[in-house]
Amino acid sequence: MAFGTKDKNECLSYRLEGSPISQTAADGSDGGIGDWGHEYVKHLAGEIGAEFNRRQMEPVEPVDPPTRSSSATDDELMHLVRLIVPFHILHNAEPDAVDLLIEVDQLATLPGYIDSKNCERTGLYLLSIASYLSEPDDDVALAAAYTIYRKCGKHQDAMRVALKRNAGDDVVSTFVDTKDAVERKQLCYLLARHGYWLDFEDGPAAVCFEDGGDSAEPLREALQGAISNARLSENYLSLARDLDVMEPKAAEDVYKSHLVEGGGRSASGSAAADSAQQNLAATYVNAFVNAGFGQDKLMLPASSSGGGENGEAEAADAAAPQVQWIYKNKEHGKTSAAGSIGMLLMWDVEGGLPQIDKYLYSTESHVIAGALLAVGMINANVRNECDPAYALLYDSVDRSKDLHVRTAAMLGLGIAYAGCRKEEVSSLLAPIISGEGDADDGTGAEEPLEVQAYAALALGMVFVSTCDEECTQAIISALMAKSATIVEAAAAEEDTAMAAEGANGDGNNSNTATPATTPSETKAKELAHDPMLHLLSLGLGLLFLNCGSKYDATMEILKTMLHPTLASYVTTVLEVCAYAGSGNVLMIQKLLTLCGEHPEEAPAAEGRDNDDEDRPKDKLAFPAHQPLAVLGLSLVGMSEDIGSEMLLRSFEHLLQYGEPCVRKAIPLAVALLCVSQPKVGIVDMLSRLSHDTDPEVAQNAIFALGIASAGTNNARVANILRQLSGYYYKDPSALFMVRIAQGLAHMGKGLLTLSPHHSDRLLISNVALSGLLVVLFAGLDMSSTLLSRKHHVLLYVLSTAMNPRMLMTLDGGEAGKELSAEEAAEVCALNKPLPISARVGEAVDVVAQAGKPKTVTGFQTHVTPVLLNTLDRAELGTDEYEPVTGVLEGFVLVKKVKGDDDLAAKKKE
Repeated sequence: MAFGTKDKNECLSYRLEGSPISQTAADGSDGGIGDWGHEYVKHLAGEIGAEFNRRQMEPVEPVDPPTRSSSATDDELMHLVRLIVPFHILHNAEPDAVDLLIEVDQLATLPGYIDSKNCERTGLYLLSIASYLSEPDDDVALAAAYTIYRKCGKHQDAMRVALKRNAGDDVVSTFVDTKDAVERKQLCYLLARHGYWLDFEDGPAAVCFEDGGDSAEPLREALQGAISNARLSENYLSLARDLDVMEPKAAEDVYKSHLVEGGGRSASGSAAADSAQQNLAATYVNAFVNAGFGQDKLMLPASSSGGGENGEAEAADAAAPQVQWIYKNKEHGKTSAAGSIGMLLMWDVEGGLPQIDKYLYSTESHVIAGALLAVGMINANVRNECDPAYALLYDSVDRSKDLHVRTAAMLGLGIAYAGCRKEEVSSLLAPIISGEGDADDGTGAEEPLEVQAYAALALGMVFVSTCDEECTQAIISALMAKSATIVEAAAAEEDTAMAAEGANGDGNNSNTATPATTPSETKAKELAHDPMLHLLSLGLGLLFLNCGSKYDATMEILKTMLHPTLASYVTTVLEVCAYAGSGNVLMIQKLLTLCGEHPEEAPAAEGRDNDDEDRPKDKLAFPAHQPLAVLGLSLVGMSEDIGSEMLLRSFEHLLQYGEPCVRKAIPLAVALLCVSQPKVGIVDMLSRLSHDTDPEVAQNAIFALGIASAGTNNARVANILRQLSGYYYKDPSALFMVRIAQGLAHMGKGLLTLSPHHSDRLLISNVALSGLLVVLFAGLDMSSTLLSRKHHVLLYVLSTAMNPRMLMTLDGGEAGKELSAEEAAEVCALNKPLPISARVGEAVDVVAQAGKPKTVTGFQTHVTPVLLNTLDRAELGTDEYEPVTGVLEGFVLVKKVKGDDDLAAKKKE
């Protein structure tokens, strides 16, 4: 092995000559494959892989002179593979066995060699390498991991892999195969966190309860409550009480203006203290900071519990600020103020809707719009058997309503039913988007682009990652209609030009100059840069979010049927959404190429007038898909650590050499890579960009600081934002973004996170990611969306991404005890938190490591419930209980382990 000739595969040749396949196959032995030791076997496996790679090259490179290995048949090589793989697995070298099977394209056969002793190490290795394999090999690795986990009865791990593959049939099969009721409840908690809805009454998962008769009904209700997040608000408030953070916070408690140089000067800027924009900022800050707590000092002050006339008077006095604050805002500010009540009452359906009801009957349409938004936020990530959200919202979508009421109702539907795949929503909104409806009642008339955009956005959120055909056709129809107007304009221009040429006569048109850009081309560019078209396209992209190559047919339709300027933007949206979190190298290379393009007629950087008339010309000079490509880089590479680090380097180069439209998107892309992870390097980079000379870059960097530190209460970010509030006290737009970032940094008083990653960062919640993408897409054109007069309500879509960042252990009964149907229903119906010691620290990569290494380092021991940062990992600190799942995040059921005394008593019996 040490002195062999390179590329001759001498070891393999000697093996084939010394131990023919006929001999080892006849006696059923391994032919002494391991007699020469592990290094010999590893070297032999390497030469087999090299030989297979040589044969797969086109054309096949001949070996001169021919060797025994080069003339061996595929059956002979595969026979050796079947001898080497069991040897590796028997000697705890599972990664080597997996690598060999990948080299010879036989990874699908791996589950046949695995048993319960080595399934955990093998599955972990398969999950880790899937991120580095090209398509479709990555799915083959995940499919092998799923088969191994399911074969060995690891239902929790099998469900995680099924969700990562976005395989609905495997999700249902895994749930049905799980017989233990407590394990099923734990699966429900995992599905609820991921935003994956299963219907236990009419859906395919209902087969689990068909044989139980009447005794299965209580169990069905208990599991339906778990997957519906019915007690999320109750458990969240229990965590808040345990951490003693129930006291409401005001916006000034976050601003801390007295710590800013110049005192309170920066709190109001150059305008009055009660200016509309500052009131609007206070509304959002108050909503973010007190999200889910049900009370605050601005909108929902704690009412008096006293009775009689005095009690009623005190309650009226307590409710007075609520009404007064709404009317301190103007028009769409009232919408935000009324909508903020929904974020304060988030997840509390039964207690929250009665407090919203009175605003639905207001005489002002803006207040009604805010109430409709609030209904959606109260029902975000929560399912109720009465389904109140649809009943309250569907009627407001009608054309007879005001425009802002209709768009608010649509957005409320998208927030309330994100990930639910509710068919009634599709039937309601699809005709509005496509313009197909009843001509008599006017539903068939073409809608304004704003209405179509919000309807498409709602559809994309409700049917996220489903590739739903009806929704896809509706959005494509709307895009084709917009493209047709451009084509018609171009045809009219051509006819006009031909008529003018004929009128001029022969030889008289020498002075006629062809314009560099025709009006139709200008119209196409304006439409491609329209933020409402961006939201319309995003609705289509969300339908294919994280779906891989399933978008191919839709892509071809768009390229064929749309105007090239529109097609370039819409197809880019589709591509980046389809490969979200995949780490696909080819897609990243393609997006980097788009980011590096420089238009031929770019505006001059020097001497450029900043008047409003000149800005649209500058904006239209750049391709609309370039900033999107920057955001797409982070979207594709967000789930892989090494790729994320490489992207950060690329962003530094783009900041230096990229066009202005590329530079303004970089802060948002950086934030998407590190949601709720305020790493030192990221914070330094965004802090530097927040002082950029380009106001769009600075505003996006400030907002990105809020996204990167969301829900962490990070002291360093808070100090930076306070300094920025003093620096930008004369710039209302930048100061508004500073306030929003401050609210996000202190979101939920430090108990919430916006990160879509969960389950030890293996999975990305498509529902949470869709909410983030809506806000980040809006940030690509900040002046027309989040800083505009009415579209700032898109900030409330972040409610779909908000989740408690905690570990709470719940009672799951006794380990090893068989439960009857009644007992199982009783245990699953419990929601009893158990305070158990847990070690929380930085996660350690233990893939392919020998033995049983520690999974956390630098840990601290706490008693549950406990807060978890995005990169933290937890493990139980006691042997008295064992968790039902191996990933300790969110709600975890634990079973009490029988002690020595219990086992001795059982033996005597």
